[in-house]
Amino acid sequence: MVSRRTVLLGAAGVVAATAVGKPSDKGGPYSPYFAKMNNTLREHGIGSPVLVIDLDILDRNIDRVAKSVVVEPSKTYRVVTKSIPSPQLVDYVSKRANTNSQMVFHLPFLQAMVNGQPGSDILIGKPMPIAAAKQFYAEHESAFNPATQLQWLIDTPQRLNQYLQLAQNINVKMRVNLELDVGLHRGGFEANSILSEALTIIEKNPQHLEFSGFMGYDAHLMGIPSFLAKRELPKVKQRYQNCITLLKENFPKLVNQNLCFNGAGSPTFKHYEGDDLVSEISAGSCLMKPTHYDLGILEDFEAAAFIASPVIKRLQGARLPALDWTGPLIRGWNKNQSQLYFCYSGNWLARNESPPGLEPHFAYVSSNQQGYSASNSVEIEVDDFVFLRPTQSEAVLLQFGDLVMVRGDKVVDRWPVISDTKANS
Repeated sequence: MVSRRTVLLGAAGVVAATAVGKPSDKGGPYSPYFAKMNNTLREHGIGSPVLVIDLDILDRNIDRVAKSVVVEPSKTYRVVTKSIPSPQLVDYVSKRANTNSQMVFHLPFLQAMVNGQPGSDILIGKPMPIAAAKQFYAEHESAFNPATQLQWLIDTPQRLNQYLQLAQNINVKMRVNLELDVGLHRGGFEANSILSEALTIIEKNPQHLEFSGFMGYDAHLMGIPSFLAKRELPKVKQRYQNCITLLKENFPKLVNQNLCFNGAGSPTFKHYEGDDLVSEISAGSCLMKPTHYDLGILEDFEAAAFIASPVIKRLQGARLPALDWTGPLIRGWNKNQSQLYFCYSGNWLARNESPPGLEPHFAYVSSNQQGYSASNSVEIEVDDFVFLRPTQSEAVLLQFGDLVMVRGDKVVDRWPVISDTKANS
């Protein structure tokens, strides 16, 4: 028979476990930075979700990249347009970083750049279908000269032959950059007979093809544990070097001092400081620093882009649809379920940034009006803003129309994004 003492001790244990297990209050007020930004947006009369970019923070991030690329031997900085998909934003970054080099991943972006910034030097960042190349040449009319300012990225001899045939048919000369597989294993050349085949095709067709260099992207280093990345990095560089060696030993006629040996990306460009393997690095996302780039190597970079979504409803005593009776139980157990905020639109690739303690409510996930649960320590009101930090930059920055550029406590401009977003950039 269970004694009274045992029952009392057991009950006390349950109470203690319940107390320990109850979620703590995660809510709170805006940080001073976001309190100021909230006031700025409200004073500017903004009443729909916007993507805000802090120009002061952006300046510091640009300067960090520029400082890295001048470490001897210095390199060219190529701005990745898909990560900052606004012509004015690309122009702003380029001028501050003192570069005219860009990496472009999408035909409408290419068209926007060559028409708006005809002095650009452009490397295509992924192999484009031949139909896209045909369309580009058919529609191109600006002062931009593709024969000297554009590099098409090629990943197979088969694609190279497609481009050769197009060049012959329309009587143009194309600069072609060969994509290397330095370990990411999503296509591209390695230092073998297939690379030699492609270089041979280029060498035999100088009237229509010009070898412009190699591009080796090493983003896989970002997604693996640091101890594996440390072991993998020398292998990445050796794979790239093997291709350069094959080029110089077997195709010396294609070698010149103007070749573009492009490498790295936002999560890896610092690995090439003081290294003469590549002649240029590409980066874009680190300028915005979405959450996917919260990496040790980028710890000195700052988040510069935020979604600001107006609060349209604030409800005390949150309840569940069709389960009203559960409301008091849920709120009693978890202070962070004490109230509900509903924001204008939602369900973005983003995480709450300010005020703290707002969490997407599982019953109200919506692209129309996203619901967030919060404790009573969150005291923002209707027409205030919830601030979210994107998890990535390229797709998210295209979802809000004109980008809202702020400096200090002022909205200084609105910069349009590239309008054709039917395809992923």
